[in-house]
Amino acid sequence: MTIEHVLAVVPVADFDAAHAWYERLFGRPADNLPMEGRLVEWRMTETAWVQITFDPDRAGSALLNFAVDDLDHQVADISRRGLALGTIETVNKGVRLSAIRDPDGNTITFIGNFRIDY
Repeated sequence: MTIEHVLAVVPVADFDAAHAWYERLFGRPADNLPMEGRLVEWRMTETAWVQITFDPDRAGSALLNFAVDDLDHQVADISRRGLALGTIETVNKGVRLSAIRDPDGNTITFIGNFRIDY
């Protein structure tokens, strides 16, 4: 088996509000709108996507993690777009975390100094 793409799915109750909020979070419009009013996608890397989908029963249950090259810059950039991430915490072996919740309560965590090996 060869996996070619990974798609992280974030369920939301208010699709239009979530769509606008994630555009602010990512700082750009969505890359694909495959299902009008139900599904929108952002390509994050060559083979990784984030999908926002209308699913009120599951809304607020997602945990989405992004390993970034410069956490301080990422937090400042998102703050300039009017969204406030939580305090940056240093955890195990110098890894740093800062999280934010979307309007439905889904948690998005940005990770600095991410390690593949511990």
